[in-house]
Amino acid sequence: MPLRDPSLQSHGIGSTFEKPHHSLRSPEDNLTLWQFMTLNDEDVWQLSFEFQHQLLHQKFRDLRGSVVRRLLQANGLDLIILMSLGTVEALSNFAGPVLLQQLLRAMEDGSAPRSKAVNFAIVSLLVRLVSCQSSVFSLWYSRRSYERSRGEMITMLYEKTLSRKIIGDTVVSEKPASINADDDTIGLDGNTGPGGRKAPNKLIGSLRKISRFLTRKSSAPEEVKQAASIGKIYNLMRYDVYEVAQRFWEFQSLIRVPLGLVLSIVLVWNLIGWPCFFGVLTVFVAQSINALITRVLLHYERSRRAVTDRKLKKVTQYVSAIRILRWYGWQEFWQDQIMQARQEELRLFVITGLLRNTINVTNFLASDLFPVAAFFACTILAGRPLRIDIAFPALQLFNMLENSLQELPRLITVLLNAKIAMDRIDDFMGEPDKVDATIRSNTRGGPLIKVQDASFAWPGTPHQVLHNINLEIPAGLTVVCGKVAAGKTALLQALLGELERRGGDVLVPNETVGYCAQTPWLQSMSIRDNILFTSPYEEGRFRRVLEACALTQDLATFKDGDLTNIGENGVGLSGGQKARVALARAIYSPANILYLDDPLSALDHQTAEIVVRKCFCSPLTEGRTVVLVTHRTSLCLNVAKQVVEVYDGNARVLNQTALATSDMSRVTSTDSADQTKQDQEEGPDESTEAEKFMEDEQRAHGGVKAAVYWEYIKAGKLKWWAFLVVAVAAHRLVGVGETWFLKSWGEAYNRPQEQAASGPFGNLPSPEVDVRPWLLGFFLLAVAQAVMFSIWQCFMTVIVYTTGRQMFKDVMNRVSHATFRFYDVTPIGRLMNRLTSDIGTVDGDISNQFEYGAYLIVAWVSSIVVIASVTPIFLVFSFILTASFVVIFLRFLPTSQSLRRLEMVSLSPLMSNFGALLDGLATVRAFRVQSSFQDRLITVTDAFQKMDHFYWSLQAWLMYRFDALSACSTFVLTLLALYTGVSPGLTAFVLIAASGFVRSTHALCKQYGRLQMDFVSVERVVELLHLEQEPRGTVDPPAWWPSFNGDIVFENVTIRYAPHLDPSLSDVSVRIPAGSTTALLGRTGSGKSTLALSLLAIMKPESGRILIDNIDVSTANTQTLRDRITFIPQDPHLFPGTLHSNLDPHNAHSASTITTILSLVAPSQTSWSASTPIADGGKNLSQGQRQLVGLARAVLRRSSVVIMDEATASIDEGTAREVQRVLKRELRASTVVVIAHRVEAVEGAEWVVRMEAGRVVESRATREEERRGGGVMDG
Repeated sequence: MPLRDPSLQSHGIGSTFEKPHHSLRSPEDNLTLWQFMTLNDEDVWQLSFEFQHQLLHQKFRDLRGSVVRRLLQANGLDLIILMSLGTVEALSNFAGPVLLQQLLRAMEDGSAPRSKAVNFAIVSLLVRLVSCQSSVFSLWYSRRSYERSRGEMITMLYEKTLSRKIIGDTVVSEKPASINADDDTIGLDGNTGPGGRKAPNKLIGSLRKISRFLTRKSSAPEEVKQAASIGKIYNLMRYDVYEVAQRFWEFQSLIRVPLGLVLSIVLVWNLIGWPCFFGVLTVFVAQSINALITRVLLHYERSRRAVTDRKLKKVTQYVSAIRILRWYGWQEFWQDQIMQARQEELRLFVITGLLRNTINVTNFLASDLFPVAAFFACTILAGRPLRIDIAFPALQLFNMLENSLQELPRLITVLLNAKIAMDRIDDFMGEPDKVDATIRSNTRGGPLIKVQDASFAWPGTPHQVLHNINLEIPAGLTVVCGKVAAGKTALLQALLGELERRGGDVLVPNETVGYCAQTPWLQSMSIRDNILFTSPYEEGRFRRVLEACALTQDLATFKDGDLTNIGENGVGLSGGQKARVALARAIYSPANILYLDDPLSALDHQTAEIVVRKCFCSPLTEGRTVVLVTHRTSLCLNVAKQVVEVYDGNARVLNQTALATSDMSRVTSTDSADQTKQDQEEGPDESTEAEKFMEDEQRAHGGVKAAVYWEYIKAGKLKWWAFLVVAVAAHRLVGVGETWFLKSWGEAYNRPQEQAASGPFGNLPSPEVDVRPWLLGFFLLAVAQAVMFSIWQCFMTVIVYTTGRQMFKDVMNRVSHATFRFYDVTPIGRLMNRLTSDIGTVDGDISNQFEYGAYLIVAWVSSIVVIASVTPIFLVFSFILTASFVVIFLRFLPTSQSLRRLEMVSLSPLMSNFGALLDGLATVRAFRVQSSFQDRLITVTDAFQKMDHFYWSLQAWLMYRFDALSACSTFVLTLLALYTGVSPGLTAFVLIAASGFVRSTHALCKQYGRLQMDFVSVERVVELLHLEQEPRGTVDPPAWWPSFNGDIVFENVTIRYAPHLDPSLSDVSVRIPAGSTTALLGRTGSGKSTLALSLLAIMKPESGRILIDNIDVSTANTQTLRDRITFIPQDPHLFPGTLHSNLDPHNAHSASTITTILSLVAPSQTSWSASTPIADGGKNLSQGQRQLVGLARAVLRRSSVVIMDEATASIDEGTAREVQRVLKRELRASTVVVIAHRVEAVEGAEWVVRMEAGRVVESRATREEERRGGGVMDG
C-alpha cells in the first residue's frame, strides 16, 4: 500500500492477477500507488501486516498516555492523509455549482458558441472524476484508521479483563436501604430498579425537570461507579468501541465541514451578495434551538446506554442460567423481568429517537426556509431579478451551505456521543488491577509458602474474610478442612493474590500455580486440550495423569477418547468427570505448587480413593507443594504432611496424632502400580478428526430471502408501513413541485409583465410586477415539505419501536422454549452475539435504511416521470443507465453478502472469548497463560476483521464504478440538453431531475446492497424464530398430581442426548416407591444424573416410558411438571437479588417463612435473613453456602418428588448430617431421590438403586444391605 512501513516483510503476499488463497496476505500489502488505485478484491486473503492485531496490539500497548492520545498517536498518519483528501473533496464538490452557473450563462448567451458550454461540461466531468478517485482513497484510509483503532481497543479491553481485580456485584453502601440488586441486575422479587418502568410523568414535573436540566450543569448527584458486569463488557466491546472508532472513519469531516462552510459562504456571497445572510440567519436560529435539544438528547442518551448495560447483563444472566431456570419452571417469570428491562430500553430509545427527529425536522425546515429568506432579501429588499443562472446554482449552494451548517451540530453531537463512550471505556480501564506486588517472591527459591499475620478481604468489600493468618505450607500434601463458609476457598484465593491484603505479609514463589477451582472451569475444546492448557504434549506423562485421575476408564467409553470435544463449562461430561479433568489439568501442569479446591466432592467413594492414592502418593506430586481443600478428610489424613483447619476466618494447624485415622492408613506410595502398563496403552487414533461437540454456526447462502424482509415488515405492522409510504410519496411530490415552482419563477422574468407564468402556476403575476405571491408560494411549499418530513419521521419511530419490541419478545420466547440440546451445542457467546449485535442492528440503523430505501424508490419513480414528461429521449437513456448500474451491482452483491455473513459468524467467537474468560479468570491467571489467551483473542479478532475489511474493499470497488458512471451519465445528459435545443430553464430543471435520477439509481443499488448486508442480522434473528421447540406436553395433570402416594416407574427406558450419540440410559427398568428416600449410586459417568434429569422430561425416551404417579412424563405439560418437582443440582445457580427472591421468585411466601426455612436448613448462618443480598451466581457465598440455599429451596417448595444430585457434596460432614436430619423430617412424605457418594448423604435411605454404564444393575431395599453387613453404600 502507499506509505507502507518498509521494515515489514514482503513474502507471502498475493498478486492481483493470481487466484486468491487464504494462505496469502492481501495484495494491498505491497502495491504501488497505481496498483493501489486499481485494486479489485474478489476473495478473502489474510489481513496485511499493518492490519494484523498482533502487531497493532504490541505497538499500541507500548504507547503512553490516555486512550484517546494513544489512538491518535497510533493512527496519526492516516488522519493527516484524510485531512488532505477531505480538502480535495470539498474543493471538488463546490466546483459543481460554479461550473453549472457558467454552463447556464453560456446557454443563455446566444452569441456564445456551443463549444463553450461543452467545455464547461467537460471540466465538470473531470472534476467529478477527481472527486470520485479521492473518495476511494478517503474510504480506504478512513477504514484503515477505523479498523485499526477498533482492533486496538478490543485487544486493549481484553488485556484489561485479564489483569483487573475480580470484584463482586454487591456494592456495600453506608445506607442499608440502598442495597438492591435490582439496580444493576435482574431481581427475582419482581421489583425493578432504575431500569424498570416508571410511572407516567406529569406535565409540570417534566417541565420542571427540563428547566433544571437546561439551567444547571449537573442536577443529579454523581453516580457511584461499579465494577463492569459481563453485560457492560459486552456493551463496551460491541457498541462503545464502535462509537469511538466510527469517529476515526469520519475524521475527514473535521476538515471538510468547516472548509465547506467557508467556501459555500464565499460562493453564495459572490452569487447574490449580502441577501445570503438572511438565509444563514434562519439556519443559525435553527441550530440554536437544536443546541438545547442536543443537550437534553445527551442526557437521555447516557441513560439509554446505562439501561442497555443492565438489559444486556440480565440477558447474559438469563442465557447462562437457562437450564436451571427451566428445571424450576421459572423461565416465564424471568422473561417478564427481561421484557420490563427491554421496555425501558425501548422507552428511552423512543425518547432519543423523537429528540433526534425534532432536530432533523428543525434542520429540514431551516433548509427550506433558507432559500425563502435569501430570495426574499434578494428580490424584495435588494430588488434583483431571480434569473435561471442565479436561482439554480444558488439553490445548490444553499443546500451545500445548509448541509455544512447542519453538519456542525451533528458533528458536535457524535463527538459528544463518542466522548460518552470513551468515558465508559476509561472507567473500565481505570478499574483496579490485580496487584501482584502484595505477594512478594520467596527469595530462598524454595516452594515454601508463608503467611504472616495477614488479613484479607474480597476486592471491593470492606469486611475481612480472613483474619491474622499465620501459616507455613511445606512441600508435600497440606489438607485444608473446615465448616461451610469458614474461609477455605478464600484462603486459596488469598494465596493466588485474588484477594486484597489488608495487613501482614505473604511469601510465595513467583511462579506458575496449578489451580483447580471448586466449580470446574472447562473450555469448549477437546478433553486433551483442556488438560494440556498450553503445556506441551508428552504421551507418557499424559497417560499417567489420566490413570491417576481415574479418567482412563471414562475415556474408553468415548468414541474419540481424550480427543473428544466437550461443550462450554464441560457440557457433555458428568460432574465427577468435569472435576477430574480440571484436576488432571493441574496435575499435568509443570507447576511446583498445586491449589486444589475440593475436587473430590463430586467423586464416588471408590473413585476418590483411586485419585487420592494415585495422585497424592505417586511421583506425579512428589516434591510438589499441594494444598487440597476437602471435606473428605478421612481419605487424606494418612498421606498429608499437615492438616489445616479454617474456622471463622482464622486458620490453625491440627495435631495429626490426635485425629482419628481411617482405612486410608493403608495407602502408601507403592499402590501406584501398573503405570508402566498404562504408559504402553494406545491412545485414540489421532489421524481421524474427532466429532465436534459444538455445532458450527450455520449461515445462509445467496441473497437474503424475501421471507426475511416479510418477517421484519410484519413485526412493524403493515398499517404503519403503508402510512410511511404515503408520507414519503407526499414528501417527494412536494419536493418535485418546489423545483418546478423555482423553474417557473426564473422563466417568468423573461415574459412580458402582463403575462402570467405557464403551467400550474399560470395564475401568478409576473415577478417583475409583484414577487410576493412567488415568495409566499415558495414558503408554503417549504413548510409543506417540512410537515411531510415530520409525519414521515413519526411513522418511522413507531415502526422502530413496534418492530424492536415484537422481534425481541418473539426471539426470547423461542430461545426460552428451545430443546435442551440447543443449549448444549450452542456457545453462549454465539447466542449473545445474536441477542446483542443482531438485535442491536434491528433496533438501530436498519429501520432508517429501510426508510431511506422507500424514499429512493419514490424519488427514482418521480424522476422518471418528470424526465419522460419533458424530454422523452432522456427516458431511453435513463433505462440504459439503470441497466448499467444493475450489471455492476450484480457483480458486487454475491461476494459482499458472503463476506457480511462470515463477518457476523466470526463475531461469535470474539464474544465467547470475553464471556469464557470472566468465568475462568482466576484459573487463567494462576496458570499464567494470559499471553496465550491474548493471542487467541488476537487470532479471533483477525478472523472477524478480515471479513469486514474485504467487505469494505468491495464497497470501494463498487463506489468507484458507480461514481464514475454517475459523472459520465451527467455529462452525456448535459450534451443531450445542449444538442436538443432545450431552453436554459428547462435544461436546469431537467438536469436537476436527471441528477436526482442518477443519484437515486446509484443510491438505490447501494441501498439495496446495504439492506442485504444489514438484513443478514435480521436473517440471523429470524433463524432463532425457527428454533426447534421442546414439546409443551399434551396432558394437563390434575391439581393434586403428583400425589405423595405415587410411585416413580421406569419401563425399558433408553435415552440418548442426540441421535448420533450412544445411549446414556439403556433399557432401564426400575421402580422407586412413593414416599421413600432412594439412594442412586454408581461410579461417576454411570448415568445417575441422566436418570434424575429424565424425571423432568429434559430428554425424552427413544423407547420405553417414565411414569410418575401413573402419568407419562413425556406427555405431561412440562411447565406443570417442573413446577411440581424439585431438582437440586450439585452447583445450585443463584441469581442476583436477595435470598427471598432466590427461594421464592413469585413472592408466594412471607419474609418470616423464608427466614424460618433458612434457620432450619442453615442454623449456623446466623446472619442470613430473607433480605440478605445475593450477587450474580451467588459469588458472595461459598459453594457450601450455595448448596444450603439450594436445599432450602427444596424444603420451601415441599414437592412430592425431590431430586438431589450431590446436593451436599461441598458441605462438611457434620453440617451434612444435620441437614439430612432436617430434610428427613421436613420431606418425610415426599419421594426423595438422592445421588451421593458420601455415607452421611444417604444415611437413612430406604431404597438403593445402583447403576453402571447407563444400566440399573441393582435395585433393592436397604435393609437387605444391612442384613448382609455392608454398612457403607459406595459406588
